[in-house]
Amino acid sequence: MTEQSRKILDEMQVRKSKKQKAAFRAWLCGELEQAGYAPCVEEGFAARNVVVGDPDKAQVLLTAHYDTQAVLPVPNLITPRNLFFFVLYQALIVLPLFLVVAAAEGLIFAFVPKSAAWWLAPLSCIAICAFFMWWLIDGWANKHTANDNTSGVLTLLETALALPPEHRDRVCFVFFDNEEKGMLGSAAFAKRHKGVKKNTPVVNFDCVGDGDSIQFFPRRKLKKDPAALERIEAAFLPGCGRDVQVVRGFGFYPSDNANFKKGAGVCALKHRPIVGYYMDRIHTSRDTVLDEANIALLRDGALRYIAALD
Repeated sequence: MTEQSRKILDEMQVRKSKKQKAAFRAWLCGELEQAGYAPCVEEGFAARNVVVGDPDKAQVLLTAHYDTQAVLPVPNLITPRNLFFFVLYQALIVLPLFLVVAAAEGLIFAFVPKSAAWWLAPLSCIAICAFFMWWLIDGWANKHTANDNTSGVLTLLETALALPPEHRDRVCFVFFDNEEKGMLGSAAFAKRHKGVKKNTPVVNFDCVGDGDSIQFFPRRKLKKDPAALERIEAAFLPGCGRDVQVVRGFGFYPSDNANFKKGAGVCALKHRPIVGYYMDRIHTSRDTVLDEANIALLRDGALRYIAALD
């Protein structure tokens, strides 16, 4: 792991407030400039993306979001190849909200005169829902973000620092802002660079540090491009020493790759019977695991992928 990656992991895991993000962007751009790049900051949709290279001329985009999330009492469990369990878990997370609203309205109608309860009850419902939404999107910062998404940031930075100068015009690195608030940064980027959105392969690294199965989830248009998938497989699969899969069948990954027609989301997963492949710990204080071997595997694979481009 590079000196820069170690600094991020040790000192910059929290990148949530405007001040924290600005400090990280300034440091990141400084490191990239020292490495010979000319990074710029693109603004849009209240997001600030760090762009390294020319996205409209690059043959591939490598991306990751650098913003971090609020800490939650339960993990955002993701099962990219088991839609039923994913939906079920999301419903179970929402259930406590309905119980809190029901309890609050029950207390209001039990102890408040009916004339006031009829308008106080809906107001309490709105207030409780608003609080939960604030907590989810803009609540207290999670201090532990090793996997989500410090791991993706390290993958991008290590690849950029190791990439030979003669290959740099083939790729554009983009560090997206505000993925945690609804993929705002990548949406702004896709709106500005419409050709990239439609035609350029975009490989997005999000939560690649905790799990022994590295999986690529290409979108439909990328799946229809066998040559592009074969290039990914040729670069990342052989000789990696652990499980790496390009999912050609059913699979989904809810991250910035969703804003690009030829996007592919990359994540690290674990496996259990019934549930199948899954990701846990993220969005909680338990997000402390980052397997350096995963970062090295993806960095080396990305370097091979870029080198093989014409």
